[in-house]
Amino acid sequence: MPIKTSDQPFTTRLKESEADKFMQRAVAKAQDAQWDKRTASREDLGNWPEWRELGEQIRQHVIRYLPDYLERFGDNVEARGGHVFFASTDEEASAYIQKIAVDLDAHHIVKSKSVVTTEIDLDQKLLELPDRTLLESDLAEFILQEDDFDEPTHIVFPTLHKNRDQIQTIFEKIGYTGSNDPQEMARFARKYLRASFLEADMGITGCNFAVAENGLINLVTNEGNADLVMAIPKTQVVVMGMERLVPTMQEAAVLDTMLARSAVGQRMTSYATFCGPAMPDEIDGPENFYVVILDNGRSNALGGQFEQVLQCIRCGACLNVCPVYRHIGGHGYGSIYPGPIGAVLSPVLRGYEQFGDLPFASSLCGACSETCPVKILLHELLIKHRAVMNDRLKLDHSFNNTVMHGIGMATGTPPMFRMALDVDHAMSGAMVKHDAPTVENFSNHNGYFIHAPGMAKGWTDSRDLPRPPKHKENFRSWFKHHQEASHD
Repeated sequence: MPIKTSDQPFTTRLKESEADKFMQRAVAKAQDAQWDKRTASREDLGNWPEWRELGEQIRQHVIRYLPDYLERFGDNVEARGGHVFFASTDEEASAYIQKIAVDLDAHHIVKSKSVVTTEIDLDQKLLELPDRTLLESDLAEFILQEDDFDEPTHIVFPTLHKNRDQIQTIFEKIGYTGSNDPQEMARFARKYLRASFLEADMGITGCNFAVAENGLINLVTNEGNADLVMAIPKTQVVVMGMERLVPTMQEAAVLDTMLARSAVGQRMTSYATFCGPAMPDEIDGPENFYVVILDNGRSNALGGQFEQVLQCIRCGACLNVCPVYRHIGGHGYGSIYPGPIGAVLSPVLRGYEQFGDLPFASSLCGACSETCPVKILLHELLIKHRAVMNDRLKLDHSFNNTVMHGIGMATGTPPMFRMALDVDHAMSGAMVKHDAPTVENFSNHNGYFIHAPGMAKGWTDSRDLPRPPKHKENFRSWFKHHQEASHD
C-alpha cells in the first residue's frame, strides 16, 4: 500500500476507530506497558537528557551535511562491490527493484519488516510481475499479508489491533489447525516461513541506519528473520529513506542504544546487524547487493521549517504517549505513518490536500516532544502546519473563517465581550440537558451543552461542556463584589 491507506474522509475513519473497542483497549494496554519498560530502560542507561542532546546533535549534523554523507556512503557501498540507486519518487524506486528481479531472474522473494517499502507499495509492485512469490518474514507483517495486506496500525507493532482469535482465523487459511495459543501459532509461523527462506533468491530489507564511513547497513531486530533475509538469498536489496545516515560506527552504536530503549524498552534488541556485500572469504551474504536511497518528498523538508522531522529514528515512542493515538489507533490517521510523527511527516511527503486533517488530530499536550529520543519538537511542528494551512494557504474557505473573525472581534472589544457575558447563560439554555449541579463540576448551572452549533459541535460531540453561570454568579461579578466587600 502507498503512504495513504484510506480514501475515506477523516471523520468517517474516526467513527470506525471509535467503534473498535478491542483496538482501543489493546492500544491503551500497550501504551501503559511501554511506558513502564521505556522509563526503566532509559533510567538504567543514566543521564537520559544528555543522551537526548547527543542524539539530537548527531541527527542534526547528518541532516545539515546530508549531500556529503550520501555521496560518501554511496562511494563506499560501490567500493565494496554494491550498487546504489537514488530514487526521487516511489515509482522510480519500485520500478528499479522490479527491474532487478527481472534481470536477475529472481522468482522467490522474502522481505523483513520495512515501513519505507510499504511507503512505495513495493509488495504489490513485485507481485504484479508474473511467476513471482513474495513473503513478509516479520511475524506481524506476515499476519497482515495473509489478511489480504491489512493496514498496519503502529510503526513498531503493526498488528496491535488484532487479537489471538483473529490471528488464528487468518492462519487457518494457510493450513493451521491448532488453538489460539500465541506460542503454538508462532511455532506454526516459524515452520511456514523457514521453507521460504531456504528457497528465496532475493531478499529485501529496510535500514535503521546507513554508515557513511564504510558503506554498511545497520538493522536492529528481535526475531532473527532479517538476518536470514540478508544471509541466504544471493541478491539483497536495501531500501532506505535518504535521511537514515550516521557518520561512523560510533554514532550508529549511540542511536541503536537509544532506538532500542525508546521503541521496545530494551537495552538492546536481540540482533544488531551490520551488513554489506559478501566478501571473498565469506561463506554467506549476498553476491548481488543493491541500495535504493529514497527521497519521495523528504527533500520538501530540507532547509525549511519542517526540517527537524528528518531527525526521526522511527522508534514509535511518540505514538506510545499520544492521547489521540490512544483513542483512534493507527487506522484513524489514514497514513502508514500514524501518531504524532505521522501527523507531521505525512503532509510533508504528500501535501495538505491528502493529509491536511492530521495536524489537527492532536491535543498539543507536548508528550510526544517530551519523549522523543532525538528531541523533535513535534507539537510545535504541528502548530506550524496549522499556521501554514490557515494563514498562508487559506485552505479553510468555509463559514468557520467568518465565525472565527466574529469571535476575534467580540473577544477583542470590551463592550461586546461584556454584552456576551450578560446573555451567555440565557442564550445557551436551549442547548443543554437539564441535570442538577454536581460535585464533579460545581459550575454546572443546569446542565451541559450537548448540541452546540457550528465549530463548537466537534467539541460537544465528545466532551461535556458546562453551561456558563448566570451573570450575577460569574467570576467577574464575584470578584467585583469581593473587592467592594474588602474595602468596606
